Amino acid sequence: MQDAGLAAAEAQPLSIRTTDVGTDARRALWGSALGYAMDGFDLLILGFMLTAISKDLHLTQPQAASLVTATLVGAVLGGFIFGLLSDRLGRVRVLTWSIVLFAVFTGLCALAQGYWDLMIYRAIAGVGLGGEFGIGMALVAEAWPSDKRARATSYVGLGWQFGVLCAALVTPILLPLIGWRGMFAIGLFPALAAYVIRRRLHEPDIFLAHRATATDAIASLRALVADRETTKISLAMVILCSVQNFGYYGIMIWLPNYLSTRFGYGLTQSAVWTSVTIAGMALGIFLFGHAADRFGRRPAFLVYMLGAAIMVLVYSQLTAAMALLVGGAVMGFFVNGMLGGYGALMSELYPTAARATAQNVFFNIGRAVAGFGPLVVGLISASYGFPTAIAALALLYLLDVVVLLALVPERRGAELA
Repeated sequence: MQDAGLAAAEAQPLSIRTTDVGTDARRALWGSALGYAMDGFDLLILGFMLTAISKDLHLTQPQAASLVTATLVGAVLGGFIFGLLSDRLGRVRVLTWSIVLFAVFTGLCALAQGYWDLMIYRAIAGVGLGGEFGIGMALVAEAWPSDKRARATSYVGLGWQFGVLCAALVTPILLPLIGWRGMFAIGLFPALAAYVIRRRLHEPDIFLAHRATATDAIASLRALVADRETTKISLAMVILCSVQNFGYYGIMIWLPNYLSTRFGYGLTQSAVWTSVTIAGMALGIFLFGHAADRFGRRPAFLVYMLGAAIMVLVYSQLTAAMALLVGGAVMGFFVNGMLGGYGALMSELYPTAARATAQNVFFNIGRAVAGFGPLVVGLISASYGFPTAIAALALLYLLDVVVLLALVPERRGAELA
């Protein structure tokens, strides 16, 4: 394998080319966004269902929170496994496998009889979930032209928002009718989508060229620490992805519960407020992609990180209904608006031999750290209140700013190595 370090990426010219988007690129986008939407739907319905599950299975609050933690920790293992397989065997094939695994074990959650078997099902479903983000992002980044790369990966991020928005709107209607077991059973449907994805998508040309000269799969992991400069960037990606996921899950998993306990909102009202926050996130993701393609990755990330730090502080002090509605949308805009940008950023920082591995490993390490987000937020909330727990997240976004400026280079428009 050619030198997998950052030098390989830097050897490529920073020429931003404007080209048309072909049918295969659009299909890659739709397939990747669909897979990510299913992930988002599953994780948010879990947040809405924690109360019902806890009551039915007699779970404590820490046990309920640990179901989210188990899912996200499982995603770390899946990130490593499916990232390595994708760089070795193909984006489309391995993406299909990850969706099927995720769908089957999400469906099995409907059969859980207690805490331990449910936690095991959630952890294995997380393994499948862990493969989808990085593979989809690598697939789209390789299929789309360089001048539209950030917006394309941001559109994949919008798939997640579509999934969680569907969860926020559908759960209040279906949960009283089919219960939490019926909601998990719905998770089997992504297996059908995997069949469609497998038949309609094609491997990007850049990957097919790489596969002809590929060596062992472990080389993908070695490429993440190939030299000192690459290791520094990899450390930065771990921190950035951890903050991204910690803030998102820390807020979104507990937001319905917070609105219910502090303001007395019922399930429908909480869903409306959560939906508005999600809509703000979707707008933030959409605009981030266009801003990153036009002005650069670092300027776009910097603005959003500072905006997130400010808005979590502001939101923690709001009490009026309309202020919560508007403030939630603006907070969501910044907190999750950066999501799709990581796909373009990491695709440009790592070569084809390690691209999906880098995406999956770093983003899912971030998910593992974030798995403790709901638990930490819950513990701080119990002692100091939810507003204090949310306000503390501002410190994490300031850490993001320091790491971005110190360790992450600008690679806007780089031809993929």
